[in-house]
Amino acid sequence: TSESTCASNKTKDAMEMMILSILGPELHCEWMLPSYKVALITSVVFVGMGISSPIWGNVSDKYGRKIGLTICMCWTLYYGLLSAFAPVYGWLLVLRGLVGFGIGGAPQSVTLYSEFLPAKTRGICIMLISAFWAIGAVFEVLLALWIMPTLGWRWLLGLSTIPMAIFVCFCFWLPESPRFEVLTGKREKALETLARIAKENGKAMPEGKMIVIQQNERGQIKDLFTPQYWKTTLLLWFIWFSNAFSYYGIVLLTTEMFQARDSSTQQAKLEPSCSLECTYLTSDDYKDLLWTTLAEFPGLLVILLAVEYIGRKRSLALCFFVFSLCILPLYACIGRTALTVFIFIARAFISGGYQVVFVYTPEVFPTENRALAMGTSSAMAKLGALITPFVAQVMLRTSVYLTLSVYCGCCLLAGIASLLLPIETLGRGLQESSPDQEAARQTTTTNSQTNGTTHSSDQP
Repeated sequence: TSESTCASNKTKDAMEMMILSILGPELHCEWMLPSYKVALITSVVFVGMGISSPIWGNVSDKYGRKIGLTICMCWTLYYGLLSAFAPVYGWLLVLRGLVGFGIGGAPQSVTLYSEFLPAKTRGICIMLISAFWAIGAVFEVLLALWIMPTLGWRWLLGLSTIPMAIFVCFCFWLPESPRFEVLTGKREKALETLARIAKENGKAMPEGKMIVIQQNERGQIKDLFTPQYWKTTLLLWFIWFSNAFSYYGIVLLTTEMFQARDSSTQQAKLEPSCSLECTYLTSDDYKDLLWTTLAEFPGLLVILLAVEYIGRKRSLALCFFVFSLCILPLYACIGRTALTVFIFIARAFISGGYQVVFVYTPEVFPTENRALAMGTSSAMAKLGALITPFVAQVMLRTSVYLTLSVYCGCCLLAGIASLLLPIETLGRGLQESSPDQEAARQTTTTNSQTNGTTHSSDQP
């Protein structure tokens, strides 16, 4: 059930992101919106996501992964459906912002899923689930190709909520994380969850007695800045920011740079424009968008192998460095085919980097603040996504070379930051608490054993 939930959530998240690239041009023409109002439709979604991500992380750390995830997805489904009935621009803007507020909780599905996985296969499983992001993006483009010419954008928004409705149905069978239940002192519920998992897998429960560790305050931002984690937190925030900044940047750069007839005349072609003149997306436009989106799959396959052989840190660095390397040829006057190839490779690797950081972040932080770490990191990603249109669309019209330099430099720094991360999580079990608290627990256990009380448990 946790796999199905995480997969449907990834699919829906990707579909909502792809809607942004389809809805803008359509409303630009239908409602005769100026360019800045079209841009606001995208920006308001990322603003909502950035504000809500730490909030959903805090809720998930305090009240449970299942509760936080269920509420945020029901929220997204409700306002996603209402968006299809928005009568005017103002209402659409408000409703899409509320949709973004709900999507901000989507990374918590990875938090929940990771807490059910053994260390040996955790990276591969999370990466495979991430394939549903690419599937969702491709599905949304195909759905738009079918729906938009005849039924229009309202039907597209409505039908795009189907994966979310499926997710909400799965929530009735979704188990709470046993790690969270142990952390909050709910020993019996944790045992029930583990017994259910063992039964479904046809395995017997391991021998031993479950130890309920001392309960601590959960979901506090200060816990991310303890001596053990402050460096990891700051580096990861920059990595998440750079990843989203570059990922959405290359998506926007693709259409912007292809507007020129050839690479040698880009500077002349990319003139500033505030005109209300518009053109609807054609079937060829959707096909080009589909080809670009398919770059997600080869990137995932390459990183799927790398993450288990060279580790999380070096895989992240590889993604950022290859992205920067593929940006360099764009400075020269290359043909359209070569331009397509380099952009395809760049998107493949920056997409792969996104999946690696989704694996690494829940692995490196303990259960008591794992959801908050995911939430705050996701908020930094949304900040990068919010800023990137001003670089990929506004700055590009002033200087192509400066724009490319910003993306290239940002990813070079992110690659270095990846190598500077203090902890490699390959083969490492999930931690229930910080090192200091774990040491205190071990001391308590030792004292109990000295007094004649013996506890035994398997390594999580």
